[in-house]
Amino acid sequence: MSAFRAALRISRRDALRFKGRTALIMVMIGLPVLVITAVLTGAATTDITARDKLDSALGAADARIATSPYRTPVEQSADGEITNLREASRPQQPWTPAEIGTLLQGRLLRYQANVVEARLADGYSRVDVFEADLRDPLTRGMRRLVEGRFAAAPGEVAVSPALIDSGVRIGDTIKTWRPDRTVRVVGVAEHPNRPGLREMLALPEGLLPHQNDGNDSGWLIDTAAPVQQPDVQRLNKVGLGVKSRFLIERSGAGDSGPRDLHGLVELGVGVVLIVTETVLLAGPAFAVGLRRRRRELAVIAAQGGSGRHLKTIVLADGLVLGGAAALLGAALGIGAGLLGEWLAARWLDWTHGPADVPWAQVLGVAALGVVSALTAAIVPAIQASRQSPVHVLAGRAAVDTSGRAGRPVLGAALVLLGLAATGVALHRGLLSVALASMPVVFGLVALMPWLVQATGRLAGRLPLPLRLSVRDASRHRVRTASATAAVMAATMGAVTLGIGLNSDYVDQEAKRNSIVPTDTMVIGAWKADDQGWARVRELVQQKLPGASLVNGLNVMDARGEPLSLSVALPEDCPSPCDPRDHDYGSAQVADEEVLAFLQKRRDPQAAAALAAGKAVAFSPGAVRDGVIRIGVEDWDGKPVTTLRVPAVAAAPADVGQTGVLIPPSVLTQAGFKVAQRTFYAAYTDIDDQRLTTEIRVIVGDQAYAIAERGNAQSRFVTLMILLVAALVLVLGGTFAATGLAAADMRPDLDTLSAVGGTARVRRLVVAAQAAYISGLGALVGLAAGTVSGIALTWPLTRRAYGTMDLFNPGATTIALPWLFLAGVVVGLPLLAALTAGSFTRTRLVPARRVA
Repeated sequence: MSAFRAALRISRRDALRFKGRTALIMVMIGLPVLVITAVLTGAATTDITARDKLDSALGAADARIATSPYRTPVEQSADGEITNLREASRPQQPWTPAEIGTLLQGRLLRYQANVVEARLADGYSRVDVFEADLRDPLTRGMRRLVEGRFAAAPGEVAVSPALIDSGVRIGDTIKTWRPDRTVRVVGVAEHPNRPGLREMLALPEGLLPHQNDGNDSGWLIDTAAPVQQPDVQRLNKVGLGVKSRFLIERSGAGDSGPRDLHGLVELGVGVVLIVTETVLLAGPAFAVGLRRRRRELAVIAAQGGSGRHLKTIVLADGLVLGGAAALLGAALGIGAGLLGEWLAARWLDWTHGPADVPWAQVLGVAALGVVSALTAAIVPAIQASRQSPVHVLAGRAAVDTSGRAGRPVLGAALVLLGLAATGVALHRGLLSVALASMPVVFGLVALMPWLVQATGRLAGRLPLPLRLSVRDASRHRVRTASATAAVMAATMGAVTLGIGLNSDYVDQEAKRNSIVPTDTMVIGAWKADDQGWARVRELVQQKLPGASLVNGLNVMDARGEPLSLSVALPEDCPSPCDPRDHDYGSAQVADEEVLAFLQKRRDPQAAAALAAGKAVAFSPGAVRDGVIRIGVEDWDGKPVTTLRVPAVAAAPADVGQTGVLIPPSVLTQAGFKVAQRTFYAAYTDIDDQRLTTEIRVIVGDQAYAIAERGNAQSRFVTLMILLVAALVLVLGGTFAATGLAAADMRPDLDTLSAVGGTARVRRLVVAAQAAYISGLGALVGLAAGTVSGIALTWPLTRRAYGTMDLFNPGATTIALPWLFLAGVVVGLPLLAALTAGSFTRTRLVPARRVA
């Protein structure tokens, strides 16, 4: 039997004997494989091609002809989508089946699609409508009948499962707005590529009016021969778009991966970082196996096994466990990706296609897992080949006896190189910052043994539990440095992304350019009369329970027609004057109540100025010599007049607030009218689009409901995802190293118990070991992540991309998420320490004495 085959058998037997360690290593290696495989599989299944959509678009037809309101030549893509339409002076007459028949012979079946507002149990909602006789064999495959039947008469519809989830049932009636119809539900049918679509299916013109306005309408056609490219070109010349089954089935398969250098570099950076983190996490777990197998390996060495044989056995562990973890992770990842994609398509209305597994990429990820496992086993393999059989068989503890604590010179050089590269990367994009941070990561990994040794010198000043833990960690530098480096890398990544994304959110908030503060609902109806506005008030009070409504004012002309206000360009604006350089926000009519609401406080000076007939500007640049110019326009955007209004600047409630508030007295003195046609409310827990529809049903199209939510919720969710990811990686690396430390320290802990140490002291020792590993890694990761995170803010938020000096990369927004950083750097080490101490075995285990 060859040595390699014997090593594989020994590794397989050892993996089955120590199931806990085996499971730990397989999770460390297989989890990244599972996650990446699931993402790749889900993305491939979601990314459907024109060929995947043939059944839902064409059914059993040979082609789908799309009409437009003009009979002018059109250009279309290979999948039949019209890309360029030349408009004529006026719309033409709709196409007739006879005219289509002169251009392309075949049986025609009319279809059309649009969107309507349907009244459901929770109010009006936008619902897609597709109209075709789905009982016709030509539509086979366009929709899958789930229950009931398809529409057989005008006024009947089948609905999608998503509408059934909204409370619609077969036999119910649904009222629609635009057009105003009432239809009866007779069945349930599902879209094959969008199972989460909210849709109603009717006969042509059974719900929608006849369409010739550029919306999706036309004919399905069954031809005797395939529709070829000359046929498509002939129809394009007269203004018809064509989806040809023959041409789409023979089109290319689509993109198969990154083809440019930028994409390849991104892929390479991702691979290197994934391998590095996996190696750092799995390394301590392989070291656990080496510690527990010291005696077995020593016996093999005593019987004539060479150092190469011992190294082969440990590397075989990486191959066996890495191969099993990679295969299991890939298999579970494929299943998780398909299941997750189906659930997302069903509940989030994602596109859905046939199961698609990108085998080349999945096998590459699995191979990456095996390579990571083998790389993680290299250091334990070298240690195994160098261990002394005499010391091991005598029961002496293994200690990292190497006097060299890592490679501090190499590590320092890499860190300095990374910092210099980071300074250059400020002038470039996100990928440059990621590339520049990689030497810093590798430099800190090389420095970590030296940092462990340096901090170990402080152990003499610490209390007994911390002293024992730190000294033990310093003695076993290889084990400690690997886990600490894993925590460092995870913390650095989380801190970098946290600072960059938080700064980006703050920058977006500062550029929000809205006159209202965040978490505000603005409701208006410009052309409503007094009776309609009263009905709007009743609806709003019903839909916004408990909200305090603040009455806003709108300006009208002498006939009651609504007007709009804007901040006019300054008179001294140089020519040519770019309006974007003088965008001071909108102008609104406001009294003292509205002013207090928009400022979220009482400002006596601003209120006094407003009462005195002065405008209040949240944009100080709009005020020139104490005056602001306000443009008045009619509903069609034509200028009516320009007012010069005395103005003062005032501080808004939010950083992103801009605009000008005009007192109503200024407008009434200028001959205009003001009336209450706006509401402000500190309430955003509602679908503003649906509320807009319900208001428009009452007073017509000239109404709106806009919720100004900002991005606080998105920022919180993003930072929480980063915190959870850091939690998994930090705890994984910490617990692996702590478990190994507890195994190595068992004689010391037993001695501690034998001389009177309590169970609490034993727990504190283990908890201190976890706190030391995670705390040191978190602090180093914080320092490195802060530098790279601040560097990341330049490509994310830099305001100007002109010429920049090497030492002046331009202005940027830097916003540190203090609570998030405290959670990563302080909270996670404390959690690791508490968890490790809570699950520590405190029972004294009698040791077998070896003669």
